[in-house]
Amino acid sequence: MALDDLAQKKSGWPGSGLAKGLAVTLRTMTRKTHTAQYPDTLPELPPRSRGVIGLFEENCTVCMLCARECPDWCIYIDSHKETVPAATPGGRERSQNVLDRFAIDFALCMYCGICIEVCPFDALFWSPEFEYAETDIRDLTHERDKLREWMWTVPEPPALDPGAEEPKEIAAARKTADKLAAAQAAEAAAAAAPGPSDAPGQPGAPGAPGEGAPS
Repeated sequence: MALDDLAQKKSGWPGSGLAKGLAVTLRTMTRKTHTAQYPDTLPELPPRSRGVIGLFEENCTVCMLCARECPDWCIYIDSHKETVPAATPGGRERSQNVLDRFAIDFALCMYCGICIEVCPFDALFWSPEFEYAETDIRDLTHERDKLREWMWTVPEPPALDPGAEEPKEIAAARKTADKLAAAQAAEAAAAAAPGPSDAPGQPGAPGAPGEGAPS
């Protein structure tokens, strides 16, 4: 009897749980509902939404890092090597990888973003687009042409904090550009400055005695 009395004290009077549940229901019924009229009204997604992956093909060097690091093995890449002639006489020929196929199977992708993080040349980006459902699961394997179309839906990166430190890459590029501009300005100033043979009074210089117009 002691255990039954203790259980009754903890649970309160009979039917208290049902009353609490009905109270929650009544409070919810009196609140205003917010129904999203999708697809007529598209949802406002946060800037860093993970919808689909876009490919910027020009930056891809076929390094295979994304395919090797993918935990689902859903990235398929094919390529071949081509020989590039030497840029200068006597130089060596170079070989480069040419991308033949880049596909992502979104039926296997778990949207972890590892491929985007490990890409050393910024060839993969997140796009907030999410309307790519298919009736056939085989159509969820998007080839590089489709991935390139998603690239144009990638939003611009957010602006940096005004008080943040300038990235090292931008700082180095700025210093290089300043040095180049200073060198070009020095060359232009040296070219515009008159030389010794151009000084007045020197033979061959304009206005020198004996070389003017005949009197």
